[in-house]
Amino acid sequence: MSASALIRSSAAVMAAKLASGEITSVELVQAHLDRIAEVDGGERGIHAFLHVNAEEALAVAADVDARRAASEELHELAGVPIAIKDLIVTKGQPTTAASKILEGWMSPYDATVIKKIRAARMPMLGKTNLDEFAMGSSTEHSAYGITRNPWDLDRIPGGSGGGSAAAVAAFEAPLALGTDTGGSIRQPGAVTGTVGVKPTYGAVSRYGAIAMASSLDQIGPVSRTVLDAALLQEVIGGHDPLDSTSLTDPSTGLADAARLGNVAGMKIGVVKELHGEGFQAGVENRFNESLDLLREAGAEIVEVSCPNFKYALGAYYLIMPSEASSNLAKFDGVRFGNRTLPTDAPLTIERVMAATRAAGFGDEVKRRIILGTYALSAGYYDAYYGSAQRVRTLVQRDFEAAFAQVDVLISPTTPTTAFKLGEKIDDPLSMYLLDIATIPANLAGIPGLTLPGGLADEDGLPVGIQLLAPAREDARVYRVGAVLESLLETKWGGPILDQAPALASTADEATAKIAAEEAN
Repeated sequence: MSASALIRSSAAVMAAKLASGEITSVELVQAHLDRIAEVDGGERGIHAFLHVNAEEALAVAADVDARRAASEELHELAGVPIAIKDLIVTKGQPTTAASKILEGWMSPYDATVIKKIRAARMPMLGKTNLDEFAMGSSTEHSAYGITRNPWDLDRIPGGSGGGSAAAVAAFEAPLALGTDTGGSIRQPGAVTGTVGVKPTYGAVSRYGAIAMASSLDQIGPVSRTVLDAALLQEVIGGHDPLDSTSLTDPSTGLADAARLGNVAGMKIGVVKELHGEGFQAGVENRFNESLDLLREAGAEIVEVSCPNFKYALGAYYLIMPSEASSNLAKFDGVRFGNRTLPTDAPLTIERVMAATRAAGFGDEVKRRIILGTYALSAGYYDAYYGSAQRVRTLVQRDFEAAFAQVDVLISPTTPTTAFKLGEKIDDPLSMYLLDIATIPANLAGIPGLTLPGGLADEDGLPVGIQLLAPAREDARVYRVGAVLESLLETKWGGPILDQAPALASTADEATAKIAAEEAN
């Protein structure tokens, strides 16, 4: 098998080829490192990675090959490489949260999910780009430069985890870890044509993930297939005594659910408030086609109403910045973070903190800290933060009522396809609206999965379909997701990613093609 064909395989296929001895882990890792070198750098490269971990990844791969040659029993995904969002602390690699305030910081310990990745012997290719401290919807707010969408190098890859999604979409990695606070795994998945999952809150340990909003943050898998995501969640999930919000549920049965291949008799609810007006016509068309496919497969489609979802966006943008302002208070140049000294006297702790934060934080982080600090201030706490938490309860009750009628809920993942780089950078409210369909799941702590639903009529860009299930019922989104994925691939003649134009060539060739088109 050629290196090009190899890196386009699913993680499950790679694992099978490793187990059979058809390929080695060293060959697999090197093929991905070569792909990263080919498409990630340069002025118009994807720029999915902030740090490439070649030496360690190859060493882990060589160790896996030696153990496999000695007939040692290994994890199913042993030797399959993975990329890590640079919000998750990783010993031996920089962890910057894409912020100048943590530039060059090396963690003295591993996050729990990293320990589990190491235990499974999955080589880590490196750390991926994101919006600074996960604050953004486009990966344009990184202190280290933008990431480009492999489908169109002039468009955003989503955010905050655009680096992880772009790496998987560009075949630079078969798997990646992301974090999802209001859609930061699912929204990039939708606009890059990849699969992204936000597990049930507490199903995957958050220990070692740099916190933005602690009651909303969740680590989850990024992949190219539903089965691959299920396999990865089984690796990283499970109880962790180091995380006080960790569930005791075992992370088993997810891959089996994805392999079940049957939705006959299931009730699937269409959320009235999460499609229709305000959603791009091409997104609506692909969504309706997905409903038709599920109906033909034996599922019953039921419309449900969640009337309080219309308040979810407003509630989220009070809760999230309030928690962020508290979590980021420690990055002050005194306790944590690179220190910046004021340029004039006197030298006081307060002025050092002010100078450090002014230099270390970007505009979006400052915006959210200010908003959150205001919402938590005396005289405004009940009116803003308290009211938002009451709305959160109403959203949770809407979900409870909906799940009393159906097994899973379905909606478009985002109202539009990927917008152009720079198009919304000065209009944060417009950018926030891209998360309108993903935010309710974070407020309620339930699992959500996005998968590619096809290409929009208007621009030929990926459309995401979102599935939601009750808390602790992650297996349901994998079951329905895998069936819908298979039906859609039959309709579209194969995986949606195979139709991505920018992926058929190197970044340099793509640049030359664009220049030729502009010249004509």
